[in-house]
Amino acid sequence: MTHLDAGARPDSARPVTVTSRETGLTSAQVAERVERGQINDVPVRSSRSTVDIVRANVFTRFNAIIGVLWLIMLVVAPIQDSLFGFVILANTGIGIVQEWRAKKTLDSLALIGEVRPTVRRDGTAAQVSTSEIVLDDLIEIGPGDKVVVDGVCVEADGLEIDESLLTGEADPVVKQPGDQVMSGSFVVAGGGAFQATKVGREAYAAQLAEEASRFTLVQSELRSGISTILKYVTWMMVPTAIGLVISQLIVKEKGFDDSVARTVGGIVPMVPEGLVLLTSVAFAIGVIRLGRKQCLVQELPAIEGLARVDTVCLDKTGTLTEGGMDVTELRPLQGADETYVRKVLGALGASDPRPNASLKAIIDTYPAVEDWRCTEALPFSSARKYSGAAFSEGDGQAGRWLLGAPDVLLAEDDPALAETGRLNEQGLRVLLLARVARDLDDPEVTKGAKPTALVVLEQRLRPDAADTLRYFADQNVRAKVISGDNAVSVGAVAAKLGLSGTTVDARRLPAERDGMAEALDGGTVFGRVTPQQKRNMVGALQSHGHTVAMTGDGVNDVLALKDADIGVAMGSGSEATRAVAQIVLLNNSFATLPSVVAEGRRVIGNITRVATLFLVKTVYSVLLAVLVVCSQVEYPFLPRHLTLLSTLTIGIPAFFLALAPNKERAKPNFVRRVMRYAIPGGAVAAGATFATYLIAREHYTGAGALDAETSAATLTLFVISMWVLAIIARPYTWWRIALVASMAGAFLVVLVVPWLQHFFALKLVGMTMPWIAVGIAAVAAAALELLWRWVDRRFPA
Repeated sequence: MTHLDAGARPDSARPVTVTSRETGLTSAQVAERVERGQINDVPVRSSRSTVDIVRANVFTRFNAIIGVLWLIMLVVAPIQDSLFGFVILANTGIGIVQEWRAKKTLDSLALIGEVRPTVRRDGTAAQVSTSEIVLDDLIEIGPGDKVVVDGVCVEADGLEIDESLLTGEADPVVKQPGDQVMSGSFVVAGGGAFQATKVGREAYAAQLAEEASRFTLVQSELRSGISTILKYVTWMMVPTAIGLVISQLIVKEKGFDDSVARTVGGIVPMVPEGLVLLTSVAFAIGVIRLGRKQCLVQELPAIEGLARVDTVCLDKTGTLTEGGMDVTELRPLQGADETYVRKVLGALGASDPRPNASLKAIIDTYPAVEDWRCTEALPFSSARKYSGAAFSEGDGQAGRWLLGAPDVLLAEDDPALAETGRLNEQGLRVLLLARVARDLDDPEVTKGAKPTALVVLEQRLRPDAADTLRYFADQNVRAKVISGDNAVSVGAVAAKLGLSGTTVDARRLPAERDGMAEALDGGTVFGRVTPQQKRNMVGALQSHGHTVAMTGDGVNDVLALKDADIGVAMGSGSEATRAVAQIVLLNNSFATLPSVVAEGRRVIGNITRVATLFLVKTVYSVLLAVLVVCSQVEYPFLPRHLTLLSTLTIGIPAFFLALAPNKERAKPNFVRRVMRYAIPGGAVAAGATFATYLIAREHYTGAGALDAETSAATLTLFVISMWVLAIIARPYTWWRIALVASMAGAFLVVLVVPWLQHFFALKLVGMTMPWIAVGIAAVAAAALELLWRWVDRRFPA
């Protein structure tokens, strides 16, 4: 709260009289500080650099393994056995290009959504980018503004700053001239200005802010699950590969080149190298798609996280309703003169230099009165739910006034509340103008408040809100409307949008977490929620196993946004909400949220599908190598055979399946869900393929027997792999059927075209063995179908 001399306006208060602080730095002083390097040079939120992208895609553990094996094959074997190396080069190139495109999209969106503080220089206030702030700059702040550098307060007009994100202290701190302000905090009420004392990396929260808002490809269940799988694959690969090398080079005493080729042929398919790449590509394409819809994903795993959400908490104002309001009616109470009330409302509007949406509507309707002077001001606070001011009129006192929530300012039995309730039931927002006798800084200022008038405002519903709520209902995502407004009014707005359920006054919610969680499970609309309650409600839902998303645009939403699993802010919202949210809707369209959810579900669902394809190959490759070592026989395949199989049954199909639509809600336990299919699938494929190979060894004799044995084993493995693909591709659509059929057709082309037969060393000899190979594959496919259905029942996801 601020006390002002008669005739002064709140926005002209000057507690500090130093001239440079009134006008800010001069252009020459700014240039001097830039020259000395005293600038706010903390890197802005951004994606990885181009160098980092190339390094991350090229210098991987598996690329190193494949690269060494590729170089060996280029020396000892025909080019056809080195095709796997060219595939890796192509895949890595695709990964770099896609992530670079995602980087460009993200960087351009980050520039649009960048916080631009208001800095006073040469006596003029102007917005600049955060990086243009220099030491000693005078920075103006108001409700919702984030403090971007450390400083000392030089002007304060009822300035209240929330430092909870830094200190954990929930209550806002009232700031006076001379008090320290810390970067990372934000203004919840009032306004003022502070002088920058620490900029760049010296600022208190600089490192924290840089790390928290940097684009990242890590810290998601999907990627950590894949990393876990790859770790186990590495452990299996090393001893198996050593055994295979010994078996092929020493025990069988084959020709060196052929032994090396078959050894490499056994090692290469153990590496699910495309899985990591495909995940990065899928995420990158997700960023690009959402970027086209003006959706800024500040932390990439947020795409995945929102897809896992089962409860979304919606702030009414700015989310379900547009920011603007209209005054529809003024109802004087207790015989108050309407003309006088209009003057009071006009003066109240003029007393606040940073009005909220409600006060802006009042300002638009009731002009200020010139001979009324503000002598005392109390800015609006979400915790108080009212604002106030004291005025002098000419030579006399015009009194002290409060404007805010009727059910907060008045006693429960006050007759004015009955009229308020009827208006709230119509979905209208009602503010009470009340005259008070106590000083505005009195903690009990509302006691004895005399109701003078009701100001009725109509909120503008977002045209897309109803469709978005229906989408969440169809997707089994529960919507909870959490608002600081009157519960009945919020419930009426929700009902207009088709959201049914119990309406609850949050002042009657249990304080303990379990009790609050039960009340949240039973209710749909919650009114009169304080900022701290919003935070507690998110925590209560999370304590009962819910994955919670929170939307909002005001400073009262910041704490809840920070604690939610996924925070979603509107682009037009306060700087503080945009800073802590993982997703920012730059076009302020609530209707963009379904696109984000759909994108996350597409990524997670499809990567889970294709991961099974990759890991079935890894499992059967390891088991085949073990069987070969134990049986002391030649490894059945050359690298060219498995390159062909991997391309047709995994590589090409996985790319299309990973980018296909997928609306299934994401489920937890990624590793378990993938491996429960991959292990039995790989075991069946390895067993059937090795059985065909052993039978073929007995069937064929003489020159060319090894090529015939390999061709029969390849046929069995291809048919089984195609059946795995056919299962993974379900449910079928025309393009999925076409995809599976085209892959089968491509393999048939290889078998019938002579030069392709020679290139891939595949030629089916006779009729008996090929049909035996197909028969074994058919039995294995049937076993696989039954086994996976049993797994579904025995180990449900």
